[in-house]
Amino acid sequence: MAATLFMGVVTCLNSYAANPAAPVAAPATVVVPAKEAAKSQEAKVEMVGKADLVKGEASYGTVCAACHAPDGNSMIPVNPKLAQQHPEYLVKQLQEFKSGKRSNAIMTGMVAALSEQDMKNIAAWLATKANKPGQAKDKELITMGEKIYRGGIADRQVPACAGCHSPNGAGIPSIYPRVSGQHADYTALQLNTFRDGSRKNSVAMTQVAAKMNDREIKAVADYMAGLR
Repeated sequence: MAATLFMGVVTCLNSYAANPAAPVAAPATVVVPAKEAAKSQEAKVEMVGKADLVKGEASYGTVCAACHAPDGNSMIPVNPKLAQQHPEYLVKQLQEFKSGKRSNAIMTGMVAALSEQDMKNIAAWLATKANKPGQAKDKELITMGEKIYRGGIADRQVPACAGCHSPNGAGIPSIYPRVSGQHADYTALQLNTFRDGSRKNSVAMTQVAAKMNDREIKAVADYMAGLR
């Protein structure tokens, strides 16, 4: 599905390039059909329904809180905010840290003792916590960051980030993560690891990041931090 959606966004971006004056939120309208959105929401409700929030909070406090803060709003720029993140996405990432598909020495150690049910419990609990807004800090790059996020980079067929992560950065449940308010340092780091191939768990993101330079990555990461 990810590859199909990616190509759909690229097609939309090509149309956008022909008319740059069009409303910047237009790419988002082609991302997910209503039926798929409904399935995503149903999957989220089902997963959260099977989770134990009390156990999730306890496990989170023991394993995750030291790096990601007690409420999931990390204060450490290289550690992601997890509050209000889509639980299906968090479970997928935890599973892939454990399997080795996604590589990070610290996270590999942290998830080693977690069962799949533990992961679901933690992810469901985090989904109940409010994401605290962040802010863009680099005034010189804010225009570039907004342009890439909302319109992509047409001459390199880089799709608009808004097409998958929504115009306000809320993402699409079970498919694409929330990025609004995320630390710019963390987002830039992930884009760089997708680009250099050290993060391998999203073909679509690898293709996107491969076409972006350092300045563009920094700009769009900073812009995302200020989305709300």
